[in-house]
Amino acid sequence: MTTSWTVIRVLRDRNAGLYLIGLVVSAFGTSSLWLASGVWVKDLTGSDGLAALCMLAMWAPTLAGPALGTLADRLRRRPLLITLNLGLAALLPTLFAVDSPGRLWLLFTVLFLYGTAGVVHDAAESALLAAAVAPDLLGGFNGLRMTVTEGMKLVAPLTGAGLYAVYGGPAVACLDAVTFVLAAGLYALLRMREERPARSGDGWRRQTAEGVRHLWGHPVLRPLVRAGGTTMLLTALGSPTVYAVVDRLGHSPAYTGVLYAVQGAGSVTVGLVSGPALRRFGGRRFAAAGIALTGAAMAARAVPSDPVALVSGAASGLGLPCVLIAAFTAVQRETPGPLLGRATATAGTLVFTPTVLGLTLGAGLVELAGPALLLPLYGLALLLTALPLVQCADSASRTAARSPSDANPA
Repeated sequence: MTTSWTVIRVLRDRNAGLYLIGLVVSAFGTSSLWLASGVWVKDLTGSDGLAALCMLAMWAPTLAGPALGTLADRLRRRPLLITLNLGLAALLPTLFAVDSPGRLWLLFTVLFLYGTAGVVHDAAESALLAAAVAPDLLGGFNGLRMTVTEGMKLVAPLTGAGLYAVYGGPAVACLDAVTFVLAAGLYALLRMREERPARSGDGWRRQTAEGVRHLWGHPVLRPLVRAGGTTMLLTALGSPTVYAVVDRLGHSPAYTGVLYAVQGAGSVTVGLVSGPALRRFGGRRFAAAGIALTGAAMAARAVPSDPVALVSGAASGLGLPCVLIAAFTAVQRETPGPLLGRATATAGTLVFTPTVLGLTLGAGLVELAGPALLLPLYGLALLLTALPLVQCADSASRTAARSPSDANPA
Protein backbone atom coordinates (compact mmCIF):
# COMPACT_ATOMS: atom_id res chain seq x y z
CA MET A 1 0.00 0.00 0.00
CA THR A 2 2.82 2.40 0.90
CA THR A 3 4.63 1.62 -2.34
CA SER A 4 1.46 2.10 -4.42
CA TRP A 5 0.71 5.44 -2.78
CA THR A 6 4.27 6.63 -3.44
CA VAL A 7 3.92 5.76 -7.14
CA ILE A 8 0.55 7.52 -7.42
CA ARG A 9 1.82 10.71 -5.75
CA VAL A 10 4.84 10.94 -8.03
CA LEU A 11 2.92 10.25 -11.24
CA ARG A 12 0.27 12.86 -10.39
CA ASP A 13 2.95 15.57 -10.41
CA ARG A 14 3.27 16.92 -13.98
CA ASN A 15 7.01 17.65 -13.89
CA ALA A 16 7.79 14.34 -12.20
CA GLY A 17 5.74 12.49 -14.81
CA LEU A 18 7.52 14.20 -17.69
CA TYR A 19 10.86 13.47 -16.07
CA LEU A 20 10.03 9.80 -15.74
CA ILE A 21 8.89 9.53 -19.36
CA GLY A 22 12.12 11.20 -20.45
CA LEU A 23 14.11 8.75 -18.36
CA VAL A 24 12.27 5.80 -19.88
CA VAL A 25 12.98 7.02 -23.41
CA SER A 26 16.66 7.80 -22.77
CA ALA A 27 17.30 4.61 -20.83
CA PHE A 28 15.77 2.51 -23.58
CA GLY A 29 18.13 3.90 -26.19
CA THR A 30 21.20 3.82 -23.95
CA SER A 31 20.62 0.24 -22.80
CA SER A 32 20.11 -0.91 -26.38
CA LEU A 33 23.33 0.68 -27.60
CA TRP A 34 25.32 -0.42 -24.54
CA LEU A 35 24.62 -4.09 -25.19
CA ALA A 36 24.79 -3.90 -28.99
CA SER A 37 28.19 -2.18 -28.96
CA GLY A 38 29.75 -5.08 -27.03
CA VAL A 39 28.18 -7.69 -29.30
CA TRP A 40 29.25 -5.62 -32.31
CA VAL A 41 32.90 -5.66 -31.24
CA LYS A 42 32.74 -9.33 -30.28
CA ASP A 43 31.43 -10.25 -33.73
CA LEU A 44 34.07 -8.15 -35.53
CA THR A 45 37.07 -9.29 -33.47
CA GLY A 46 36.12 -12.40 -31.48
CA SER A 47 37.74 -10.84 -28.39
CA ASP A 48 36.00 -10.79 -24.99
CA GLY A 49 38.46 -8.17 -23.74
CA LEU A 50 37.82 -5.75 -26.62
CA ALA A 51 34.08 -6.21 -26.22
CA ALA A 52 34.38 -5.22 -22.56
CA LEU A 53 36.32 -2.09 -23.56
CA CYS A 54 33.07 -0.65 -24.92
CA MET A 55 31.90 -0.25 -21.33
CA LEU A 56 35.29 1.20 -20.41
CA ALA A 57 35.00 3.87 -23.13
CA MET A 58 31.61 4.94 -21.78
CA TRP A 59 32.72 4.99 -18.14
CA ALA A 60 36.15 6.62 -18.57
CA PRO A 61 34.84 10.25 -18.58
CA THR A 62 33.70 9.83 -14.97
CA LEU A 63 37.37 10.46 -14.10
CA ALA A 64 36.71 14.13 -14.89
CA GLY A 65 33.35 14.17 -13.14
CA PRO A 66 33.96 17.00 -10.63
CA ALA A 67 35.16 19.38 -13.36
CA LEU A 68 32.43 18.37 -15.82
CA GLY A 69 29.79 18.71 -13.10
CA THR A 70 30.85 22.29 -12.49
CA LEU A 71 29.46 23.09 -15.94
CA ALA A 72 26.01 22.10 -14.65
CA ASP A 73 26.29 24.75 -11.92
CA ARG A 74 27.51 27.51 -14.25
CA LEU A 75 24.74 27.24 -16.87
CA ARG A 76 20.96 26.99 -16.78
CA ARG A 77 20.27 23.31 -16.52
CA ARG A 78 17.23 22.78 -18.74
CA PRO A 79 18.77 24.39 -21.87
CA LEU A 80 21.96 22.45 -21.16
CA LEU A 81 20.06 19.15 -21.05
CA ILE A 82 18.22 19.90 -24.29
CA THR A 83 21.49 20.78 -26.03
CA LEU A 84 23.25 17.64 -24.82
CA ASN A 85 20.44 15.38 -26.01
CA LEU A 86 20.30 16.98 -29.46
CA GLY A 87 24.08 16.85 -29.75
CA LEU A 88 24.19 13.13 -29.05
CA ALA A 89 21.37 12.56 -31.54
CA ALA A 90 23.51 14.20 -34.21
CA LEU A 91 26.65 12.23 -33.22
CA LEU A 92 25.32 8.66 -33.27
CA PRO A 93 24.64 8.29 -37.05
CA THR A 94 28.41 8.48 -37.64
CA LEU A 95 28.51 4.83 -36.53
CA PHE A 96 27.26 3.81 -39.98
CA ALA A 97 30.94 3.96 -40.97
CA VAL A 98 31.91 1.13 -38.58
CA ASP A 99 31.97 -1.93 -40.83
CA SER A 100 35.34 -3.56 -40.07
CA PRO A 101 37.80 -4.06 -37.19
CA GLY A 102 39.93 -1.27 -38.60
CA ARG A 103 37.18 1.27 -37.93
CA LEU A 104 36.44 0.31 -34.36
CA TRP A 105 38.34 3.41 -33.26
CA LEU A 106 35.32 5.42 -34.41
CA LEU A 107 32.96 3.35 -32.25
CA PHE A 108 35.18 3.78 -29.19
CA THR A 109 35.48 7.53 -29.86
CA VAL A 110 31.71 7.94 -30.08
CA LEU A 111 31.23 5.91 -26.89
CA PHE A 112 33.78 8.10 -25.10
CA LEU A 113 32.00 11.29 -26.18
CA TYR A 114 28.70 9.64 -25.23
CA GLY A 115 30.05 9.03 -21.75
CA THR A 116 31.42 12.57 -21.43
CA ALA A 117 28.06 14.10 -22.28
CA GLY A 118 26.45 11.63 -19.90
CA VAL A 119 28.46 12.88 -16.92
CA VAL A 120 27.35 16.48 -17.52
CA HIS A 121 23.81 15.30 -18.28
CA ASP A 122 23.48 13.36 -15.02
CA ALA A 123 24.79 16.27 -12.94
CA ALA A 124 22.45 18.79 -14.59
CA GLU A 125 19.51 16.39 -14.42
CA SER A 126 19.93 15.71 -10.71
CA ALA A 127 20.21 19.41 -9.94
CA LEU A 128 17.22 20.32 -12.13
CA LEU A 129 15.20 17.54 -10.54
CA ALA A 130 15.59 19.07 -7.09
CA ALA A 131 14.08 22.30 -8.44
CA ALA A 132 11.39 20.78 -10.67
CA VAL A 133 9.96 18.20 -8.25
CA ALA A 134 8.50 18.90 -4.81
CA PRO A 135 10.93 18.00 -1.98
CA ASP A 136 8.50 15.56 -0.35
CA LEU A 137 8.36 13.57 -3.62
CA LEU A 138 12.12 13.33 -4.07
CA GLY A 139 12.69 10.03 -2.26
CA GLY A 140 9.83 8.24 -4.00
CA PHE A 141 10.90 9.67 -7.34
CA ASN A 142 14.46 8.36 -6.94
CA GLY A 143 13.10 4.87 -6.39
CA LEU A 144 10.92 5.10 -9.48
CA ARG A 145 13.81 6.59 -11.39
CA MET A 146 15.84 3.49 -10.66
CA THR A 147 12.85 1.35 -11.67
CA VAL A 148 12.36 2.96 -15.07
CA THR A 149 16.04 3.26 -15.98
CA GLU A 150 17.14 -0.15 -14.83
CA GLY A 151 13.82 -1.64 -15.84
CA MET A 152 14.73 -0.95 -19.44
CA LYS A 153 16.95 -4.03 -19.13
CA LEU A 154 13.72 -6.00 -19.39
CA VAL A 155 13.12 -4.90 -22.97
CA ALA A 156 15.91 -2.71 -24.31
CA PRO A 157 18.72 -5.29 -24.41
CA LEU A 158 16.49 -7.82 -26.12
CA THR A 159 15.29 -5.16 -28.54
CA GLY A 160 18.82 -3.97 -29.18
CA ALA A 161 20.14 -7.50 -29.65
CA GLY A 162 17.28 -8.36 -32.00
CA LEU A 163 17.67 -5.17 -34.01
CA TYR A 164 21.41 -5.76 -34.18
CA ALA A 165 20.95 -9.36 -35.34
CA VAL A 166 18.65 -8.28 -38.21
CA TYR A 167 19.99 -4.89 -39.29
CA GLY A 168 23.38 -4.45 -37.58
CA GLY A 169 24.89 -1.95 -35.17
CA PRO A 170 24.10 1.25 -37.10
CA ALA A 171 20.37 0.55 -36.78
CA VAL A 172 20.71 0.45 -32.98
CA ALA A 173 22.61 3.75 -33.09
CA CYS A 174 19.76 5.34 -35.05
CA LEU A 175 17.25 4.06 -32.51
CA ASP A 176 19.28 5.67 -29.72
CA ALA A 177 19.47 8.95 -31.67
CA VAL A 178 15.67 9.07 -31.95
CA THR A 179 15.30 8.57 -28.19
CA PHE A 180 17.60 11.54 -27.54
CA VAL A 181 15.45 13.78 -29.75
CA LEU A 182 12.33 12.69 -27.87
CA ALA A 183 14.00 13.27 -24.49
CA ALA A 184 15.00 16.80 -25.52
CA GLY A 185 11.37 17.56 -26.36
CA LEU A 186 10.18 16.29 -22.97
CA TYR A 187 12.68 18.49 -21.11
CA ALA A 188 11.36 21.45 -23.09
CA LEU A 189 7.83 20.75 -21.75
CA LEU A 190 8.79 21.07 -18.07
CA ARG A 191 6.96 23.91 -16.32
CA MET A 192 9.40 25.72 -14.09
CA ARG A 193 11.25 28.98 -13.73
CA GLU A 194 15.00 28.59 -13.74
CA GLU A 195 17.13 31.58 -12.85
CA ARG A 196 20.50 32.11 -14.46
CA PRO A 197 23.22 30.94 -12.03
CA ALA A 198 24.85 33.77 -10.11
CA ARG A 199 28.26 34.73 -11.39
CA SER A 200 31.07 33.87 -9.04
CA GLY A 201 34.54 35.35 -8.83
CA ASP A 202 35.92 31.90 -8.10
CA GLY A 203 37.67 30.11 -10.92
CA TRP A 204 36.65 26.75 -12.33
CA ARG A 205 39.20 24.89 -10.22
CA ARG A 206 38.08 26.48 -6.96
CA GLN A 207 34.41 25.84 -7.71
CA THR A 208 35.20 22.21 -8.49
CA ALA A 209 37.14 21.82 -5.25
CA GLU A 210 34.20 23.24 -3.29
CA GLY A 211 31.97 20.39 -4.44
CA VAL A 212 34.63 17.80 -3.57
CA ARG A 213 35.13 19.24 -0.07
CA HIS A 214 31.42 19.28 0.65
CA LEU A 215 30.95 15.66 -0.34
CA TRP A 216 34.01 14.09 1.21
CA GLY A 217 33.77 16.11 4.42
CA HIS A 218 30.15 15.17 5.09
CA PRO A 219 29.72 12.45 7.78
CA VAL A 220 26.59 10.99 6.16
CA LEU A 221 27.66 11.11 2.52
CA ARG A 222 31.25 9.90 2.80
CA PRO A 223 30.66 6.29 4.01
CA LEU A 224 27.85 5.69 1.53
CA VAL A 225 29.85 7.05 -1.40
CA ARG A 226 32.92 5.06 -0.35
CA ALA A 227 30.92 1.81 -0.14
CA GLY A 228 29.35 2.59 -3.51
CA GLY A 229 32.76 3.02 -5.13
CA THR A 230 34.06 -0.25 -3.74
CA THR A 231 30.95 -2.09 -4.87
CA MET A 232 31.19 -0.71 -8.38
CA LEU A 233 34.88 -1.66 -8.57
CA LEU A 234 34.15 -5.27 -7.72
CA THR A 235 31.11 -5.59 -9.98
CA ALA A 236 33.11 -4.02 -12.82
CA LEU A 237 35.82 -6.62 -12.34
CA GLY A 238 33.14 -9.25 -12.86
CA SER A 239 31.44 -7.60 -15.83
CA PRO A 240 33.89 -8.77 -18.52
CA THR A 241 33.22 -12.37 -17.50
CA VAL A 242 29.69 -12.20 -18.88
CA TYR A 243 30.77 -13.25 -22.37
CA ALA A 244 32.83 -16.11 -20.94
CA VAL A 245 29.85 -17.18 -18.82
CA VAL A 246 27.66 -17.20 -21.92
CA ASP A 247 30.28 -19.27 -23.77
CA ARG A 248 30.33 -21.82 -20.92
CA LEU A 249 26.57 -22.08 -21.14
CA GLY A 250 26.85 -22.88 -24.86
CA HIS A 251 25.03 -19.79 -26.17
CA SER A 252 25.87 -17.09 -28.72
CA PRO A 253 27.02 -13.62 -27.52
CA ALA A 254 23.51 -12.26 -28.11
CA TYR A 255 22.35 -14.34 -25.11
CA THR A 256 23.86 -11.63 -22.91
CA GLY A 257 20.65 -9.72 -23.67
CA VAL A 258 18.67 -12.37 -21.79
CA LEU A 259 20.91 -12.11 -18.74
CA TYR A 260 20.65 -8.32 -18.70
CA ALA A 261 16.89 -8.52 -19.08
CA VAL A 262 16.64 -10.76 -16.01
CA GLN A 263 18.89 -8.36 -14.11
CA GLY A 264 16.52 -5.56 -15.08
CA ALA A 265 13.63 -7.44 -13.47
CA GLY A 266 15.42 -7.34 -10.14
CA SER A 267 16.14 -3.63 -10.53
CA VAL A 268 12.48 -2.88 -11.24
CA THR A 269 11.53 -4.53 -7.97
CA VAL A 270 14.07 -2.73 -5.79
CA GLY A 271 13.17 0.62 -7.33
CA LEU A 272 9.53 0.18 -6.34
CA VAL A 273 10.30 -0.74 -2.73
CA SER A 274 13.36 1.43 -2.10
CA GLY A 275 11.47 4.40 -0.64
CA PRO A 276 9.74 2.41 2.14
CA ALA A 277 12.87 0.28 2.65
CA LEU A 278 15.06 3.34 3.16
CA ARG A 279 12.63 4.74 5.69
CA ARG A 280 12.48 1.46 7.59
CA PHE A 281 16.15 0.38 7.57
CA GLY A 282 18.13 3.58 7.00
CA GLY A 283 20.65 4.27 4.27
CA ARG A 284 23.53 2.17 5.57
CA ARG A 285 21.56 -0.98 6.35
CA PHE A 286 19.72 -0.75 3.03
CA ALA A 287 23.01 -0.35 1.15
CA ALA A 288 24.71 -3.17 3.09
CA ALA A 289 21.90 -5.63 2.35
CA GLY A 290 22.11 -4.85 -1.36
CA ILE A 291 25.90 -5.22 -1.47
CA ALA A 292 25.73 -8.59 0.31
CA LEU A 293 23.06 -9.86 -2.09
CA THR A 294 25.15 -8.74 -5.07
CA GLY A 295 28.16 -10.61 -3.70
CA ALA A 296 26.22 -13.84 -3.27
CA ALA A 297 24.80 -13.50 -6.79
CA MET A 298 28.23 -12.93 -8.33
CA ALA A 299 29.69 -16.01 -6.65
CA ALA A 300 26.73 -18.13 -7.80
CA ARG A 301 27.26 -17.05 -11.41
CA ALA A 302 30.37 -19.25 -11.49
CA VAL A 303 28.09 -22.31 -11.63
CA PRO A 304 27.70 -23.40 -15.30
CA SER A 305 23.92 -23.68 -15.24
CA ASP A 306 21.27 -21.72 -17.09
CA PRO A 307 18.82 -21.58 -14.14
CA VAL A 308 21.57 -20.49 -11.74
CA ALA A 309 22.75 -17.82 -14.20
CA LEU A 310 19.22 -16.44 -14.51
CA VAL A 311 18.58 -16.43 -10.75
CA SER A 312 21.93 -14.82 -10.01
CA GLY A 313 21.23 -12.16 -12.64
CA ALA A 314 17.92 -11.29 -11.00
CA ALA A 315 19.55 -11.19 -7.55
CA SER A 316 22.32 -8.94 -8.84
CA GLY A 317 19.74 -6.57 -10.31
CA LEU A 318 17.93 -6.51 -6.99
CA GLY A 319 21.04 -5.90 -4.90
CA LEU A 320 23.33 -3.56 -6.82
CA PRO A 321 21.02 -0.51 -7.06
CA CYS A 322 20.55 -0.37 -3.27
CA VAL A 323 23.85 1.36 -2.49
CA LEU A 324 23.39 3.72 -5.46
CA ILE A 325 19.89 4.75 -4.39
CA ALA A 326 21.01 5.28 -0.80
CA ALA A 327 24.07 7.32 -1.74
CA PHE A 328 22.57 9.60 -4.40
CA THR A 329 19.36 10.26 -2.48
CA ALA A 330 21.53 11.37 0.44
CA VAL A 331 23.52 13.67 -1.88
CA GLN A 332 20.36 15.36 -3.11
CA ARG A 333 19.03 15.86 0.41
CA GLU A 334 22.26 17.02 2.04
CA THR A 335 23.54 19.44 -0.65
CA PRO A 336 22.51 23.08 -1.29
CA GLY A 337 21.01 23.71 -4.74
CA PRO A 338 23.81 25.91 -6.18
CA LEU A 339 26.33 23.21 -5.29
CA LEU A 340 24.28 20.20 -6.35
CA GLY A 341 25.65 19.77 -9.87
CA ARG A 342 29.23 19.60 -8.63
CA ALA A 343 28.38 17.40 -5.67
CA THR A 344 26.40 14.97 -7.82
CA ALA A 345 29.18 14.72 -10.40
CA THR A 346 31.79 14.29 -7.67
CA ALA A 347 29.72 11.50 -6.14
CA GLY A 348 29.45 9.98 -9.60
CA THR A 349 33.23 10.11 -9.99
CA LEU A 350 33.90 8.55 -6.59
CA VAL A 351 31.30 5.84 -7.14
CA PHE A 352 31.80 5.12 -10.83
CA THR A 353 35.49 5.87 -11.49
CA PRO A 354 36.41 2.55 -9.85
CA THR A 355 34.32 1.03 -12.64
CA VAL A 356 36.91 2.26 -15.14
CA LEU A 357 39.69 0.58 -13.18
CA GLY A 358 37.62 -2.55 -12.69
CA LEU A 359 36.76 -2.88 -16.36
CA THR A 360 40.40 -2.36 -17.33
CA LEU A 361 41.69 -5.01 -14.93
CA GLY A 362 38.74 -7.31 -15.52
CA ALA A 363 39.21 -7.25 -19.29
CA GLY A 364 42.78 -8.51 -18.77
CA LEU A 365 42.01 -11.00 -16.03
CA VAL A 366 39.22 -12.69 -18.01
CA GLU A 367 41.79 -13.55 -20.67
CA LEU A 368 44.03 -15.20 -18.04
CA ALA A 369 41.56 -16.98 -15.76
CA GLY A 370 38.05 -18.32 -16.14
CA PRO A 371 34.87 -17.23 -14.37
CA ALA A 372 34.96 -20.33 -12.12
CA LEU A 373 37.96 -18.82 -10.32
CA LEU A 374 37.30 -15.09 -10.60
CA LEU A 375 33.61 -14.80 -9.72
CA PRO A 376 33.74 -16.44 -6.25
CA LEU A 377 36.66 -14.16 -5.30
CA TYR A 378 34.76 -11.05 -6.38
CA GLY A 379 31.67 -12.25 -4.51
CA LEU A 380 33.61 -12.75 -1.28
CA ALA A 381 35.11 -9.26 -1.56
CA LEU A 382 31.61 -7.79 -1.90
CA LEU A 383 30.44 -9.56 1.25
CA LEU A 384 33.41 -8.08 3.11
CA THR A 385 32.50 -4.63 1.75
CA ALA A 386 29.04 -4.87 3.32
CA LEU A 387 30.34 -5.69 6.80
CA PRO A 388 31.53 -2.18 7.84
CA LEU A 389 28.15 -0.68 6.97
CA VAL A 390 26.39 -3.27 9.12
CA GLN A 391 28.81 -2.81 12.01
CA CYS A 392 28.40 0.97 11.92
CA ALA A 393 24.61 0.91 11.62
CA ASP A 394 24.10 1.88 15.26
CA SER A 395 26.56 4.75 14.89
CA ALA A 396 24.76 5.85 11.71
CA SER A 397 21.48 5.96 13.61
CA ARG A 398 23.01 8.34 16.13
CA THR A 399 24.38 10.47 13.30
CA ALA A 400 20.92 10.54 11.72
CA ALA A 401 19.63 12.43 14.74
CA ARG A 402 21.74 15.34 13.54
CA SER A 403 21.23 14.79 9.77
CA PRO A 404 17.95 14.09 7.96
CA SER A 405 19.43 11.84 5.24
CA ASP A 406 19.34 8.52 7.08
CA ALA A 407 16.55 9.52 9.41
CA ASN A 408 14.15 10.23 6.55
CA PRO A 409 15.91 9.22 3.35
CA ALA A 410 12.93 8.72 1.09
